[in-house]
Amino acid sequence: MAGGPRRPEKGRVPEVTIEPDLVAESADGRFCGAVVDWDKTTVTLEDRHGARRVFDLTPAAFLIDGEPATLVRPTAAPRGPLRSASGSIAVRGARSQIAKESRIYVEGVHDAELVERVWGHDLRVEGVVVEYLEGVDHLPEIVRDFEPGPQRRLGVLVDHLVPGSKESRIAERVRSPHVLVTGHPFVDVWQAVKPSALGIEAWPEVPRGVPWKEGVLRALGSREEPGEAWRRILASVRSYADLEPELLGRVEELIDFVTAPYVVED
Repeated sequence: MAGGPRRPEKGRVPEVTIEPDLVAESADGRFCGAVVDWDKTTVTLEDRHGARRVFDLTPAAFLIDGEPATLVRPTAAPRGPLRSASGSIAVRGARSQIAKESRIYVEGVHDAELVERVWGHDLRVEGVVVEYLEGVDHLPEIVRDFEPGPQRRLGVLVDHLVPGSKESRIAERVRSPHVLVTGHPFVDVWQAVKPSALGIEAWPEVPRGVPWKEGVLRALGSREEPGEAWRRILASVRSYADLEPELLGRVEELIDFVTAPYVVED
């Protein structure tokens, strides 16, 4: 995790094959988004806010994981359906749907960015917006103001949701047929990224009383600030295969909950 981004040798810029939901950044750093469409000469990127831009497929026109790259079209038709980063069947050229009233809330910005990284395609197809709580302590007020109902469901992803924790006690306070609070056991969503994706053996143990992110970086010998380290961690996530199953299952559960059809009982 320590050290600066690698740069290609002079005159050698790697080619990266375009695929749905590949995250790319323009070479000038002014736009970053996921691939939603392409043709013979251009590629269309969509950022996390739904804004789209079309770019020419010129050499070294993009950054992939912070490194210069040339995007190229697939050389042959893929076998079977294309898959998104979450493993779902990708819908080529799909436009973002009008946002549903139902929502998914996560604890913070890092959680939201990780969900977008892997499930962004699915959420755009379904028209589900992900927002963040800025801390689980605000959850009861947010649920009250949201006014959940049969056609206005609220799904919430919580860090460190284990029996007896503060998070579990707050979750009990908002229990409702129209609210699903679920979560993973990790202290921080960073731990939901498999260590192998980062080239480390395991996430370090951090003593009580030490800020977790800072403690992890110190134990790994990294001089990065947490924000800088997170960008590196996020860039290491290519697909659902780079995440722990404890997070994968919970996010899939939330998406199913907020998109399930409303059934009127006789």
